[in-house]
Amino acid sequence: MVRMSAEERRESVIRAATTEFARGGYYGTSTEAIAKRVGVSQPYLFRLFPGKKAIFLAASERCVEDTIRMFAAAAEGLEGEEALHAMGEVYQEVVSEQPERLMMQMQMYLAVAAAEQEGDHEFGEAVRAGWMRLWDTVHLPLGADVRETTTFMAYGMLINCLVAMGFPPEHRVWAGMSPPERTEEPS
Repeated sequence: MVRMSAEERRESVIRAATTEFARGGYYGTSTEAIAKRVGVSQPYLFRLFPGKKAIFLAASERCVEDTIRMFAAAAEGLEGEEALHAMGEVYQEVVSEQPERLMMQMQMYLAVAAAEQEGDHEFGEAVRAGWMRLWDTVHLPLGADVRETTTFMAYGMLINCLVAMGFPPEHRVWAGMSPPERTEEPS
């Protein structure tokens, strides 16, 4: 059997943690479950990451970065309406086909809210910084228009909710999901 490097093992921990946190959330997931999924001991897990929070934040960062890469690839060479539709379609497809990614996103938001109530602002700072990188990734292809970016992100959150609740693609709630066509403002 080939031994994994520490970096490869860290990657396997992030993947396993994403699966576990997506299902159980930050507070409902034990480091023991993550270690077991990876096939390492808890002490080894803590040689790779200083604690559960660091593991969660690494999984959160990966979730955001994967979404940023997905949007950037979908919008490459496109602008405005074409970029909007390409990013929207790929996002809806990915969260529908890979519900774990959606669940991890939702768990990130819940963890921030719970941590902030407890006075721990590290979660929020990290997740908000990721959100802003995501915002910036979609902002430029949409013409650096704040309203367009806000609308796009709002549609994304609606997609999150509809997919999380299990509405099938043919359900009538999806009928209005095409973003409104841009209208040129009169000069």
